[in-house]
Amino acid sequence: MPEGIIVKALSGYYYVKPLREGLIATEEHSVQCRGRGILKKKGIAPLVGDRVIYILTEHGEGMVDELLPRESELIRPPVANVKLAVLLFSVREPDMNLNLLDKFLVHIEHSGLEPLIVLTKQDLADDDGEATRYVKELYEDIGYEVMVTSSLTGAGSDELRQRLTGGISVFAGQSGVGKSTLLNRIVPGLKLETGEISLRLGRGRHTTRHVELMDIGGGGFVADTPGFSQLDFLELGVEELSTCFREFAQYASDCKFRGCSHQHEPGCRVIEAWKAGKIADSRYDHYKLFFNEMKDKKRRY
Repeated sequence: MPEGIIVKALSGYYYVKPLREGLIATEEHSVQCRGRGILKKKGIAPLVGDRVIYILTEHGEGMVDELLPRESELIRPPVANVKLAVLLFSVREPDMNLNLLDKFLVHIEHSGLEPLIVLTKQDLADDDGEATRYVKELYEDIGYEVMVTSSLTGAGSDELRQRLTGGISVFAGQSGVGKSTLLNRIVPGLKLETGEISLRLGRGRHTTRHVELMDIGGGGFVADTPGFSQLDFLELGVEELSTCFREFAQYASDCKFRGCSHQHEPGCRVIEAWKAGKIADSRYDHYKLFFNEMKDKKRRY
C-alpha cells in the first residue's frame, strides 16, 4: 500500500500527497481520503503533517488506513511532524506583544520544536528600528534565532525562504502580523487571502480557515494556520513552566530547594539572576504571570 503525507484536512477529508522514497511527490496531485472507522474507534485523529498508509479506492479517492509514528505533535495548531516553529510578531499594526510571544515560546519549548522568531512589518517602525533591535537582542541573548522582515520591501524574505527548506515548518503568531502577506512574498503566485488590520481592536481578522501544507520549494513545506489571540496552558503542568524559559536553566539547578517555583523561595538562584540583571524583567514578569494563570486554571478544572 502506498505511503503519503496529509497536506490538508477539511470537512472530514484528508488530502494526501504520495511519498516516493521518503520524499513528497510534489508533482503529483493529492488524493482525497476518508479515515478508516477503526482509527476513530481507537481515538486516533489524523493531523496535517502525518505520514500515513493509505488505500486507493474507486473514483480516484482513497482511505487512510494507518498512521506512521509521529516525530512531533502540536495541539494548537494541530500539526504533526513539524521541525521548525516560525513565530511571527509585527513591529507595528498590531504593536509588538512580548507577553504573547513568550506564551508561544513556552508552548513551543514544551513541544520540543525548534523556534524561529520573525519580526514583520519593519517598514512601519517609527523609531529608527530601536524597538526592533531591542527585541532582537533580547531574544538572541537568550539563545533564540531572530529574523527581521518587511513584506513591503522584501527585506529578509530570501533569507527566510532558505531557512525553511528541507522540512515542515509551522507559521503561527498574533493575528494581523502579516503571515499570509509574507507567505505570498516567499511563494510567488500563492495568492493567499490577506486581511486588514482593525486599528480600533489592535488585531487582524482571522483570514486563514484551515491548516494546510504549502510547498515552498527546496523540500520545504509551511503549515499556514489560523491566527490566535490567546493560548491556554491546560496541557502543560505548572511544575514544567520554568523549564520552558531556557535562560532559567543555568541557574535553576543551583536553587536551594528542590522543586523551587522561583517565586519567593530563599536561596533561589533564578531570582538572584533576575535581580542581577541576568534575566530580563519582561521574561521574569511573564513567568510569574503565567505561573499564577496556570495555578488559577488548575483550580477551576
